[in-house]
Order: sequence, then C-alpha cells, then structure tokens
Amino acid sequence: MTLAANTQPPRPLDWRERLRAYALLVRFHRPIGSLLLLWPALWALWLAGDGQPPWHLVLIFIAGVFLMRSAGCAINDYADRDWDGQVRRTRERPLATGLVSPREALGVFLVLSLVAFLVALPLNWLTIALSPVALGLAALYPFTKRFTHWPQVFLGAAFGWAVPMAYTAVLGTIPLQGWLLFLATLIWALIYDTQYAMVDREDDLAIGIKSTAIRFGRHDRLIIGLLQLVFLALLALIGLTAGRGGWFLLGLAVAVGLTVYQQVLIRDREPAACFRAFLNNNTLGLALFLGLWLDYAWS
Repeated sequence: MTLAANTQPPRPLDWRERLRAYALLVRFHRPIGSLLLLWPALWALWLAGDGQPPWHLVLIFIAGVFLMRSAGCAINDYADRDWDGQVRRTRERPLATGLVSPREALGVFLVLSLVAFLVALPLNWLTIALSPVALGLAALYPFTKRFTHWPQVFLGAAFGWAVPMAYTAVLGTIPLQGWLLFLATLIWALIYDTQYAMVDREDDLAIGIKSTAIRFGRHDRLIIGLLQLVFLALLALIGLTAGRGGWFLLGLAVAVGLTVYQQVLIRDREPAACFRAFLNNNTLGLALFLGLWLDYAWS
C-alpha cells in the first residue's frame, strides 16, 4: 500500500527545531545502523591488534563509524526524497515531511564527511588513502536501488570497508584474514539488509524500488539461510586460523543460535517480525565481539 506524501508547506524552524530535524535526518535516535557498522570494525581491530589494538585507534574508528553512518543517512534520504513519502515506514522522515530541504541534506552529508576525514588524519597514509573509497561507497549505495536488485551488496561493501581500513591502521597492510573478514561483513550486511527490505517489499514493488528481497522472491528464506551458513563458516575459519579458542567459539555458538532465531522470525514474512530479525543482528554482532574480546583477554 502506498501513501501520499505530506505536502503541507512547513513553517519556519528556529535553531533548536532545525538541530532536532538534522538529528532525525541522521537517525540520531536510531543507532542500530551505527552499531551494525561498528561491530565489524571492532572485530577487525581486535584481530589485527592481536587483542590489544591501540586505544587511540579504537576511539578514532568509533567516531568515524558514527560520523559516516550519519552522513550515509543524509545522502540516503536525499536519494529517496521522492519515494519516502509513499512508504509507510519512511513517510515521516524529515525530507518527506519538508522539515529538511534537499539542499540541507546534501550540506549535512558533506559536512559530516569532511569531519570524518579530519578525524582520520592521525592515521597512517594508507588508511587515509582508503578513506575516499568509504565515502564513495556511502554516496553510491542509495542510488543503486534505482538500477539493480543488488543494492544490499553495495551497502555491504560500504559497511565492510572499515575492516580493511582497520587492518591498515594497525598493521600497515591488509592480510588475507582482513579480506576474508571484509567478505564475511559484506555477506552479513546482505543478510540483514535483505531482512530489512522484506519489511517494505510490497511498497517497493508498487513504486519501483529494487532490492534483494524482491529478487530472491519466494526463495528469500532459503537464500538468507545459505548466506548465514557462509557467513558463520567464514568467521569460524578466521577465528581458528587466528588461534582463537573457547570464548570465541562460545560467541560463535551464540551467533549460530541467533541466526536460527532470525529464521523463525521471518518464516511468515510478516513485516514487523522481519524488522525484529533485522534488529537482532545487533545482538549477533555484539556476541561475536564479546567472544573475541574475552578470548584474547583470557588467553
């Protein structure tokens, strides 16, 4: 079911209301996207740093994650400004309601991207050289849903690019382990963003937005399940080749249980349950990080 956008002209906002509108634009009230971006960055820092990554690097990556996710939300809403008002879940976003103008959204994206680049300046030259790729992927992703049914792959690349950057920040190079973790992160994003797209599938079909949820069709649960197996197998391979032990395996076991729970949630393809499956990935990412952290701490 599509819905008409709110076309009532907005009244002028004072500076407090404008800041609140910008906070809504970058999803300050919904940190789930930042957390899903953060966990792979922390996995990579702990693996590359052999359990003891420099704390200034950890703080830089945490700040960079939240800045780039916020910038990504701004450019996403700019790209979707003509569609969000027609989808029940997104019709109250600031651009759809007129609280924020397209020009303001672009400005927010550029300012946050610049601040994220400045935050990265203390890193080594190779990590800084990789940062424009992160910006390019973040800017490209929102527009891919117009042309391909695989925008979730582009999102996975954007969310996963923190992994090679973390390896270069710690080691000055990207070993095979880093690329395998990047691939695992890309697949994980493909899983949870397909669950997310299942929430809006009917609206997306009506207005012409493409997604893997639409491409997979009635095979969506099966394909998500196969992707979950590949994701978990890659993590097991990475952890075992890195010499991880019992705590890591416990975290991995919790992740296995959570993927089964997600399959239960999406079994009827009910939008609210699919959204809960998407949100559950935050717990999965946390469980894997805690397993990794405890394994290094106690080994």
